[in-house]
Amino acid sequence: MVSAKMYELGTKKSTIRTIFEYGRMRAAEVGEENIFDFSLGNPNIPTPNFVRDAAVDILRSYPSADVHGYTVAPGKPSVREAIAESLNRRFDTHFSGKNIFITSGAAAAITICFKALAEPGDEFITFAPYFPEYKVFVESVGAELKVVRPRPQDWQIDFDDFSRKLSPKTKAVIINSPNNPSGAVYSRETLTKLADILKRRFTQYGQRIFLISDEPYRELAYGVEVPWLTKFYFNTLICYSYSKSFSLPGERIGYIVVPNAVDNFNETFGAVAGAARVLTHVNAPSLWQMVIARCAGKAVDVTPYERNGMLLYNGLIDAGFKCVKPQGAFYLFPKALEEDDYAFCERAKKYDLLLVPGADFGAPGYFRAAYCIKTDTIQRSLPLFKKLAAEYRG
Repeated sequence: MVSAKMYELGTKKSTIRTIFEYGRMRAAEVGEENIFDFSLGNPNIPTPNFVRDAAVDILRSYPSADVHGYTVAPGKPSVREAIAESLNRRFDTHFSGKNIFITSGAAAAITICFKALAEPGDEFITFAPYFPEYKVFVESVGAELKVVRPRPQDWQIDFDDFSRKLSPKTKAVIINSPNNPSGAVYSRETLTKLADILKRRFTQYGQRIFLISDEPYRELAYGVEVPWLTKFYFNTLICYSYSKSFSLPGERIGYIVVPNAVDNFNETFGAVAGAARVLTHVNAPSLWQMVIARCAGKAVDVTPYERNGMLLYNGLIDAGFKCVKPQGAFYLFPKALEEDDYAFCERAKKYDLLLVPGADFGAPGYFRAAYCIKTDTIQRSLPLFKKLAAEYRG
């Protein structure tokens, strides 16, 4: 016999992947140019030249064993120092290499953190709308995910519901800003209030709660501040990936920041290392460790995403949709034109508009549209959104 739970996870694809695969099938039938696939958050801005040049130079200049061999589990010491220096320069922090654990992307980073912290009976809290895999990852380490209801007017935090969700079993709170799927960025006011609540829990009840910040979209912000979380709350773990900022989703490279101020630093960092070991994280890819050491902190041009986001946002508003203007990432999260968001997304397929139901993100009645696609595709989709909206008005 095999694990029934693992079989279920392996054979029941996520809704996002199912829609994406449907799009590939439809493209073969009607032509790629006739499919308007907003399902997958796959960056379409080319990987920056400085990343390509660094990879080529490293491959040409360094011995094969250095480029392709094992590293120590937390990552090459020189790479960890380079990342710490980059963070210090940009965010006025005081990290060193000992605060950095290199991972195979953000998914590895957050699952390692969950595994490092979770004990039987623990609860983790996140805020809708949220990345659906959080539930899978949390439950895989024997904990339970509690979801705070969404606040659709601005996609900030509903603190009344958050306070109700907090319990003596709460081990950690997970945030994602800029947010997938809403495109919202948590404001300084929101983060201050969140930190104050967690600090009061410690003062009143002696309860130490971790804050886990999932930040693959940090650099994808459009004229708004993305505050650095360790300045708000001491017990914060930062999970980062270069998948979105450098358009490297297939290379799987990122890191965890474990600040000195975190509770029992040595114990926490040791638990991170132990969780990585259990999750078969021998080490992150050596080549890409060396590449990010050279490229960490370099600016990227997010103008194409911002332009796409505003094009789609304005087009949907013009068609009669209701939507909060995106502040970051590369997603819109509009209100569906009927309460059943699954039925709405099925109806959209009539026009080969491939959208993801909001219920999958903990926010029924909405839908996600990823605009990290060709600008021309968005432009040609807008008349179809108008036709879809006209059906509902008719």
